[in-house]
Amino acid sequence: MTTVELTRFRVLPENTEELLAARADMLLDFEADRAGFLNARLVRLPDDEWLDIVEWETPEDREASRTKGANLPGITRFFAAINTLVSAEDGTLA
Repeated sequence: MTTVELTRFRVLPENTEELLAARADMLLDFEADRAGFLNARLVRLPDDEWLDIVEWETPEDREASRTKGANLPGITRFFAAINTLVSAEDGTLA
């Protein structure tokens, strides 16, 4: 079953360009280093909030990614642009 990771966060307006510039490199790092990574979509919400929707083949793939954290430059750069984590949860694609 496909696991869906939903992460909501805030980005300061002055960091928005950096977040978007770092996104492509983050996705390349995920494709190269994260088993089971399927897809990711970034949604801009009101009030400087964003929602990152990431799909994984299995919950185990999601957990393995979480354990690795920001282990590559593109991922580190993307995470550095984030000001505040609002929420994080996983679900199953229905």
